[in-house]
Amino acid sequence: MPKNKQQKAEILKKIEEKLSKSKTIVFSTDQGLNVKAVQTLRQQLKQEGAEYLVAKKTLVKKATKDLLAPEKLDEIEGSVGLVLSYDDEVTGAKILHKFVKGNEKLDIVGGVLENKFIDRAMVQRLAILPGRNELLAKLLGSIKSPISGLVGVLSGNTRKLVYALSAIRDKKAS
Repeated sequence: MPKNKQQKAEILKKIEEKLSKSKTIVFSTDQGLNVKAVQTLRQQLKQEGAEYLVAKKTLVKKATKDLLAPEKLDEIEGSVGLVLSYDDEVTGAKILHKFVKGNEKLDIVGGVLENKFIDRAMVQRLAILPGRNELLAKLLGSIKSPISGLVGVLSGNTRKLVYALSAIRDKKAS
């Protein structure tokens, strides 16, 4: 059943609100996906603080008119799949990229990062970046490394002193 103008306006408003909260948006084709596959994708995304929406192309064009030229979405037939990442810029792209590998009916078209359109290749490069937590762990390891080395060097001298005193004690005892 077709939607009236008021229903479409409400849907458009909801999409615009979600787009404004999102750190990144990834556009995908939605043709031929079964319900079970979509549910699986939504569950994976929800666990990581992201969301998957399906909307008509005309509504997506209206909602993203400030972000990209309308012809960017013309290669998609039918409705558009939107992956919205709320917590991390990389999460949604990473999960969708992994999901696309196992499901050839879904295809990444492009996305929006920092209010600029990015093409398919850039989304794929974004998907192979480490996540925020992994990057923070690497940074912490880099910061901690010199301190750990210093502790090892300083404790090495006292350890050698203890070994020397222990050897002297053993020599005197025998």
